[in-house]
Amino acid sequence: MPSYLPWPLELIWLSGVAEIMGGIGLIDPRSRVLAAWGLIALLVAVFPVNLNVALHGWPGVNLPSFILWLRLPFQLVFIWWVYRSSLIQHKE
Repeated sequence: MPSYLPWPLELIWLSGVAEIMGGIGLIDPRSRVLAAWGLIALLVAVFPVNLNVALHGWPGVNLPSFILWLRLPFQLVFIWWVYRSSLIQHKE
């Protein structure tokens, strides 16, 4: 978690709960669209955190730098995946 954000542990828990709730929301067709947009917003919101990890490393974890940078494009893949599987499918 970047040092400029307050309450790092609470933000980690909050993002984890939001991710779980979004996943649960995808199950019910009545909440699928809202859950999908929420997950897309979450993926966009955590991108700066993942960029911070790529730039400064993951404290306490010794991973090669290229792996930390390789994670970044997956944010776009995950956004596309949520959009394609939950929003496009909903329109059909």
